[in-house]
Amino acid sequence: MPETSTGKESLPAKLKSPQFRIAVFFIFSIILIFLWGKLMGPEEQLRYPVNYSQFMEQLDAGNIRAVNISGLQVTGEFNKEVPILVQGEKKSAQVRYFQTSLPSFQGDWLLAKLREKQVAINISPQEKASFWGQLLIGLLPLALIIGFWVLLFRRSQQLQGGPGGLFSFGASKAKLYDVKKPSVTFKDVAGMDTVKQELQETVEFLKDPGKYKKLGAKIPKGVLLAGYPGTGKTLLARAVAGEAGVPFYSISASEFIEMFVGVGAARVRDMFKKAKETQPSIIFIDEIDAVGRTRGTGFGGGHDEREQTLNQLLSEMDGFESHEEVIVIAATNRPDVLDPALLRPGRFDRHIMIDRPGLKERRGILDVHVRGKSLAEDVDLDSVARGTPGMTGADLENLANEAALIAIRKDHDLINMSDFEEARDILLMGAVRGETISDLEKRITAYHEAGHALVAWELPFTDPIHKVSIIPRGMAMGVTQLLPEEDRHYYPKAYLKNRLSVAVAGMVAERIAFNDTSSGAQSDLKEATALAEKMVAQWGMSDKVGPVSLGRGEEHPFLGRELAQPRRYSEHMAWLMDDEIRKLMVAAEAKADEVLRNNRHALDRLAEGLIAEEVLDKNDVERIIAESRGADSAE
Repeated sequence: MPETSTGKESLPAKLKSPQFRIAVFFIFSIILIFLWGKLMGPEEQLRYPVNYSQFMEQLDAGNIRAVNISGLQVTGEFNKEVPILVQGEKKSAQVRYFQTSLPSFQGDWLLAKLREKQVAINISPQEKASFWGQLLIGLLPLALIIGFWVLLFRRSQQLQGGPGGLFSFGASKAKLYDVKKPSVTFKDVAGMDTVKQELQETVEFLKDPGKYKKLGAKIPKGVLLAGYPGTGKTLLARAVAGEAGVPFYSISASEFIEMFVGVGAARVRDMFKKAKETQPSIIFIDEIDAVGRTRGTGFGGGHDEREQTLNQLLSEMDGFESHEEVIVIAATNRPDVLDPALLRPGRFDRHIMIDRPGLKERRGILDVHVRGKSLAEDVDLDSVARGTPGMTGADLENLANEAALIAIRKDHDLINMSDFEEARDILLMGAVRGETISDLEKRITAYHEAGHALVAWELPFTDPIHKVSIIPRGMAMGVTQLLPEEDRHYYPKAYLKNRLSVAVAGMVAERIAFNDTSSGAQSDLKEATALAEKMVAQWGMSDKVGPVSLGRGEEHPFLGRELAQPRRYSEHMAWLMDDEIRKLMVAAEAKADEVLRNNRHALDRLAEGLIAEEVLDKNDVERIIAESRGADSAE
């Protein structure tokens, strides 16, 4: 039967507590200081040492009131403070109490001299300090210093988490979670049914290893969870541990690396040692790309300490000693930078890609994150899920929390649909900037956004318009928000070419309306050029370049790989790609220009509507375009 805590500590536990030890140490120190002071005597520290000649001078002058003679030691008091020359210096000090030593050859004449000057004389027998007193006086300072350092090291052990104290760098910092209290299971992970099915084998193996050993089957030693940030990789690893009910060691890969060489490898060894002692168990390494990057890259051949840590990790996962019942789960959002030796069978055998959630999964994730929140009746989570394509689980959690904050800010009793709409606008387009803009800039922004909206409305194979705004948000002066009706996994060439036209339509609209262009198209041109570069150099959508992937436009994780890899195309091919990219951009601009000139009345109506209303939704855009066409037909 498990033991229960009564809430009161036993006496031995209190005696072992750090607070009790500190109190005892200080009490002991105070007692020793008190005894030392008693042995020294309160008056000893007040006596000023004078030499024998100074003593005789003051005696002849009649300045001594009383003396105490003990053997050859004399202590006494002057009648008043007298100036005594400091030994070795040219200045004097005012002295009232003194001490001096007598020569061994003085006789009764000193006593006669003292009586002659009417000095009060006290003779004390000479006492020798006891052996224990001398020993205490000699060892007390050393004992205090040693005691202080012992206390410091014991405190450092508690702060560093175990034996070794300040020097326990090689100890693993992996956190062990309570097996009896699983905080997360697969029920708490919305969606990802395929991923959970793949992980179910790992859970069953950890629950019953003998079932697999009986048939000679081997479970994957490592499972790599790769995907976009915020898709729930860490949550899945915790759910596996909760389902299996085994010890779960969690650590971030960056915690292996320390300022001292060899610490990372030592921590890897210690972590696997602890996991093996409690097997079957799970080791979860978050952000493994911190130590698992490809070796031999970067200037100077890479970081030796990081590579030592990686080598030790490779050895522990599939070295001479096998850890059959220790499963390693790692998470990363950069699987392309990992060392090939880490990804081979025998180490991370199973690679599970976690993509952004689809419509159904987003709906389930929203259900999880609105638990405990008070929602109004008009909140339609299906509509919220349809309007958040591409958002991860972390984004949806942030969306639900932001909607609650907005409702509190507006003093709403319940979170309504408008709060979710505003929260989505803040996440997708940024917060509203409270600055005022001139009428000319407002008009330029209105025509710019009207150009985007009109071309997106007129061209086929484009995403539907959700909202058009000229309210400054984030870094943009205006935003045209397009939301796809369904999740896309493939992008046809016709869709991409029309997307280029929509991107450059704002600049074209400015040219048509004002016979000039502004710097407001910078982000549009940057996005469109990057898309055109991928179409030509990676997706084979150029007839002249051909169906080849030349790697241009890829994001390199670090400079070393880019320098190490030779360019896969010639100078002529580079010029040809530049020419094809430019042709795509020019063609997109021509198509946008054609659409806007053919619908100039609609462009003006949309711009005027934006100037008046500042925000137009899909229905408003449709109404304005229909009215403009009706006016054109009437003319």
